[in-house]
Amino acid sequence: MNVLLDHFAEFRDGFIGTVSITAVSTVIALVLGIVVAGFRVSPVPPLRWFGTAWVTLLRNTPLTLLFLVAMFIVPEILFPGMSAFVLGSLALGFYTSAFVCEAVRSGINTVPLGQAEAARSLGMTFSQTLRLIVLPQATRTVLPPLSSILIALTKNSAIAGAFSVTELFGWQTLMSEQGYAIAPIFLWVAAAYLVITFTISGVFRLLERRLEVAR
Repeated sequence: MNVLLDHFAEFRDGFIGTVSITAVSTVIALVLGIVVAGFRVSPVPPLRWFGTAWVTLLRNTPLTLLFLVAMFIVPEILFPGMSAFVLGSLALGFYTSAFVCEAVRSGINTVPLGQAEAARSLGMTFSQTLRLIVLPQATRTVLPPLSSILIALTKNSAIAGAFSVTELFGWQTLMSEQGYAIAPIFLWVAAAYLVITFTISGVFRLLERRLEVAR
């Protein structure tokens, strides 16, 4: 308990940092994932090729390598002076977007083809069909895997601590360097991650209950 009480301010900053990078990365991953999923089911071949390349590249690239590229190469070439928090959020969001894309695409494939055909017969464009007809029906199927993906994103955010981003892993490293026993440090870090992941699970369970089909 002493390690937490004596350094509560640092622990609080680390917890807030983890929540912040998780929230920002989640928004990036959801937006990009849904857009790329639309590309993957698009009738336009170049968009399908781009979506396939995006998913294949990011899913098969180690996350640590993406962080290295984001932290040391991107600032030199594109955005000099960008903060480590923003770069870490982009790396984590881009990586997770590939998994979000596949979850959304799987949900889209569960919607009967006749729904899209009926929409086209009414003169709706592909984007209108996807946005107004297909995605709303796919949401129920997408929620369970999306919950697991975002929980994995939360745990993956620990990598950002190795790149000067303030989060829980950074607090653990600081306490270890000051000579505190490793067991209580990991206990408090694990408890903080459990709070975040249980919150995500609870939100998604609530959404699933609200959207479930009455039996």
